[in-house]
Amino acid sequence: MISIRLPKDLEKKLDILAQSTKRSKSFYVKEALTRYLEDIEDYYVVLERFSQPGSDYYTTEEVKKEIES
Repeated sequence: MISIRLPKDLEKKLDILAQSTKRSKSFYVKEALTRYLEDIEDYYVVLERFSQPGSDYYTTEEVKKEIES
């Protein structure tokens, strides 16, 4: 179990969301943490790959061009 203190405005938003959807605040906190942790894990994987010598990198434009051809 974890206890956290939220800023008043964030707590109010969470309260309104939970009440309007009839879900618990814990549901949304878990959902938000799950999504955040997935994103931050992906970020660190990318950083690790960028630090590997000899890795090939492609820009978004290069990828789009390859897909469209």
